[in-house]
Amino acid sequence: MKVINRVFIEFPSKSMNESFARSSVAIFAAQLDPTIEELNDIKTAVSEAVTNSIVHAYPNSIGKIRIAIAVMEGDFLEIIVRDRGVGIGNVDEAREPLYTTGGEERSGMGFTIMESFMTKLRVRSTLGKGTTVRMMKQIGKKG
Repeated sequence: MKVINRVFIEFPSKSMNESFARSSVAIFAAQLDPTIEELNDIKTAVSEAVTNSIVHAYPNSIGKIRIAIAVMEGDFLEIIVRDRGVGIGNVDEAREPLYTTGGEERSGMGFTIMESFMTKLRVRSTLGKGTTVRMMKQIGKKG
């Protein structure tokens, strides 16, 4: 797919930056004229991805989170959330509903929520090197 427009955002893995990330992606997505429901889906998925990086990638430190956002041909929005944190040992296991390494206060539904609100979701991770979450949302289409 051809990229029509792209931006990059980088910020420290502090919880106060989660709302900034969510809002920034939604503002960039607005050029595709999404519905309120589509914008809410995008914001929720970004919130989950960024929160995962804050809580799991950097459990005892502050690191960097980078988001690449692109408008692609076919009215697709691509969102890539990348950290250079501890990584995920077993991505398939981590994507299972209710699986968490974050303690009792975490629901373990982050990847499930991302997958339900986005058209496509891909998660790649290497222990000690970080995690990349790639989400695609086709605006104006169900899925």
